[in-house]
Amino acid sequence: MLEMNYLKGEVHSWKIMVYTYSRKQATKLKSINTNYSQGEITIKLRTLAHQLFRLYLPLPFSNLLMEITSRKLITVLSIDGGGIRGLIPATILGFLESELQKLDGEDARIADYFDVIAGTSTGGLVTAMLTTPNENDRPLFAAEDIKDFYLSECPKIFPQKIWLPYTRKIMKALTGPKYDGKYLHGLIRQKLGNNKLHDTLTNVVIPTFDIRNLQPVVFSSLRVEKKPCTDALLSDICIATSAAPTYLPAHYFETKYAAGTVREYNLIDGGVAANNPTFVAICEVMNEIEKENSDIVPVKLMDYGRFLVISLGTGSSKAERKYHAPAAAKWGLLNWLTSGGSTPIIDVFSQASADMVDLHLSGVFQALNSEENYLRIQDDTLHGTVSSVDVATKKNLANLVKVGEGLLKQPVSRVNLDSGRFEASNHETNAEALTRFAKLLSEEKLLRQASRSTNEPAGNTY
Repeated sequence: MLEMNYLKGEVHSWKIMVYTYSRKQATKLKSINTNYSQGEITIKLRTLAHQLFRLYLPLPFSNLLMEITSRKLITVLSIDGGGIRGLIPATILGFLESELQKLDGEDARIADYFDVIAGTSTGGLVTAMLTTPNENDRPLFAAEDIKDFYLSECPKIFPQKIWLPYTRKIMKALTGPKYDGKYLHGLIRQKLGNNKLHDTLTNVVIPTFDIRNLQPVVFSSLRVEKKPCTDALLSDICIATSAAPTYLPAHYFETKYAAGTVREYNLIDGGVAANNPTFVAICEVMNEIEKENSDIVPVKLMDYGRFLVISLGTGSSKAERKYHAPAAAKWGLLNWLTSGGSTPIIDVFSQASADMVDLHLSGVFQALNSEENYLRIQDDTLHGTVSSVDVATKKNLANLVKVGEGLLKQPVSRVNLDSGRFEASNHETNAEALTRFAKLLSEEKLLRQASRSTNEPAGNTY
């Protein structure tokens, strides 16, 4: 049936034979039953291939070829920080989840399809909402519900005190955070309850920054078993990663080491370290692979081709180009805190960290010819009030939803490595790309379910 030329050890020729044979079988399967999906065909071929390999190959080569046919994707979703602009990725996630539901039924949820979901600041809150279990051990929020949550709660989280004179606003900015955070903290604790980091339905990665130790603190469910002191309440983690300097107060809480001693956290917004947490999430996975985690299928450290990554930005006003060196050269503390209707110092560090990640990841995926596996959706043309992180008027929130809906219709854009600007890369829209990714995610889920049902060596997570 297949030429068993294993004695020469020509692994590459084996790949070609498996591919050729699979193509023929796929044609036969399709002619017999046109209702077979691509995922079902792949499952049948995988089972058939494994049977053939076990029968005809000696053990070492059998294991090798089984690994080739059992290869999985590592799926990553990342959500930037950006205050009320979290409505933009929330709108996009609603579309992605609806596409998954078309394929797998109305009970499909984002957390069912991603190995890791990472989020910073407002993205960290979205991450927790997508992955925290309810009483039925299903996600607390559907993606569409998150958009409604922002629309109803943001005006209370960021109350607009229009009556305050400008000088009073300046004095408040100099003497304390713009908002006391009490409503936000109570709301988060109410929604997330007593759930801890280890309770999430899939792996999560949420960056924060410790101002006492002056170093980033990444809360990763992948580390909980080995670092129980990081197994904090999800509510504490979300309050911490959302504590944007000048906007919301820093957050203090305690956990305990395995020995019972206290671990103190003095945290602020993770955006000061990683406003775009995509690379942090990938590094967390790579670290687990390097440690030979038993739940992870072996993979080369630089095998980015196995990653399927969706990275969602919250928009920026980069194209507005509202800051200039001649003016900034004369700025003091006050100007860096408030100028042009925003907070320049916050804009600068959050945009810098987000763009550095995208620049590097775009370069890596392009260099390895895996750019189709990396989808960054971002709008760098925001201007005026819509680019703010806290102007939570009904009109502005509605405009942010429109920005998200508009992004779906825009062509897929990739960052220009020279200019740093997003430029259309092909004729595929973001909506079409998400539909394509939804099919890949659905097929990957089917393959994993088939692996578990046939007791194949699939691993638990990756």
